[in-house]
Formats: sequence, C-alpha cells, structure tokens
Amino acid sequence: MRKLLLLISCVALSGCADNQEDIQSWMAEQAAGMRGVVKPLPEIKEFATTDYAAAALIEPFKASRIEPERKNGGGGLRPDPDRRREPLEAYPLESLRMVGVLTQDKVSQALIQADKSLYRVKAGNYLGQDYGVITAVTDASVELRELVEDVNGDWVERASSLQLQERQEAGK
Repeated sequence: MRKLLLLISCVALSGCADNQEDIQSWMAEQAAGMRGVVKPLPEIKEFATTDYAAAALIEPFKASRIEPERKNGGGGLRPDPDRRREPLEAYPLESLRMVGVLTQDKVSQALIQADKSLYRVKAGNYLGQDYGVITAVTDASVELRELVEDVNGDWVERASSLQLQERQEAGK
C-alpha cells in the first residue's frame, strides 16, 4: 500500500517539471508592451500670509458670551450634598402617588407608591428629585418644600404637594 502511494506521488510530482517555456514566453511577450506611466504632481499654490489682528479682541466662542453670568450668593439656601439620599428621591414627583394615610400616636404617615413598591413617609423625609422635604402629612395630601435652582444659579424654595389618589377600579 505504501509503495503504491509512493509511486502515485512520484508520478504527480513529475508533472511539475521545469517545462514552463510556454508561460515564460507569454510573460516576456506581455512585458514587452507594458510601460509605466506616472502623472506629474500638481503644482503647489503659494498663499499670501496674513497676521491675525483680532487677538486682542473679545473671543466670540467664550462660554461667558454664550451662557448668562452666574452670581455667587443666593441667600444661603443650598441642598446638602453630603446628606444620604432616600429611596424616593430617585423618582420625579409626578411619578409618585399618595395612596393612603396611617395615623399612629398622633403622627400621620403617608403611603407613597413608586413603580410597584409602597413606602411610608412622614414629615422630615425627602421626596422627589428637587430636594423636596416633607413639611406636613394631612388626610388628603403631603405638603413639601423643594429647593430648585433658578436661571441665575440661586437656590429658591418652592411649595409643592402630592394629593391623595382615589382608587379608580371602575374604569379598569
């Protein structure tokens, strides 16, 4: 079996002899008519140089020209950046729903629904994304005081409330 394979491989390799004269003659014939052509490079244009004369003028793209000037101050109102954030501060006030009120030992607590979770909050807790602190919980609403930044960069207080949502199961 091995001898047969050796014999077949020898016959196959004998076909790859140096008998390539027809290819060599064709290559020589084709190379005789070839000639490389390189286009000349385009002429380099000379431009006149000018000095930049507006270096001492106001820069047109400076941020102070685009944005209004911010004042430092604002009456001392600022949110506390070191305060630990509460879970309901991750939700905008519009997405929260007050669904009930619990009263225990004369302290009212509101039930707030965020997504599908329910949270109990009372006066002093924070609510919403505008640094809203709960000032009062009544039977019908949660009153809050929010700190928002105005166009001048000052922090101002804004009163908001979250109303009790009646259950509307008749429409569902």
